[in-house]
Amino acid sequence: MVFDIGGVLLDWDPRHLYRKLFDDEEAMDCFLEEVCTLEWHERHDRGCPLTESCEKLAVAHPEQADLIRAWGSRSEEMVAGPIDGSVQILRELRQAGVACYALSNMERETYPQRVARYPFLSWFDGAVVSGFEGVVKPDRKIFELLLSRFGLRPSSTLLIDDSAANVEAARGLGMTALRFRSPSALRAELERLQLLVPTESR
Repeated sequence: MVFDIGGVLLDWDPRHLYRKLFDDEEAMDCFLEEVCTLEWHERHDRGCPLTESCEKLAVAHPEQADLIRAWGSRSEEMVAGPIDGSVQILRELRQAGVACYALSNMERETYPQRVARYPFLSWFDGAVVSGFEGVVKPDRKIFELLLSRFGLRPSSTLLIDDSAANVEAARGLGMTALRFRSPSALRAELERLQLLVPTESR
């Protein structure tokens, strides 16, 4: 079983931070759509140092320099906390003897901080994190890296991810993949696949 982290196990959203820095939701959305965009953030997931990247963008937008620098200096405030229902599913799978791995697009600076902050991130049998590899999902190379590094067979490996593009990429390699929408929906799907024992049967 392979888990994405942000959006599946951790509630990550830049808005959790920037709602503290903006009084106006529309202005915040404009900033995130035009300045600190997810396309710009992807370079961090590829391993580009956060501080260096934020400083370059701050030079281009000096009137918003403090807001841009907050992306790097206050990045942990983008995590509201664990998605408890998903963490419980991970716990039950481990208790049932299912090998569990992580495959995440995440900055190399923040991953160790989050493992220290959230002990369940150390439960995995192995992890592939984009910031250390220089390649991000949905590039098939990072899926191939996961499979080869841990000797996993695509046909017996299931990915849980909140991104439709990542789910399709995994399926293209012969993996089973489920798009995460909520812990309850995931639990129902895993019970249907007989990977979790139904609650009423315990």
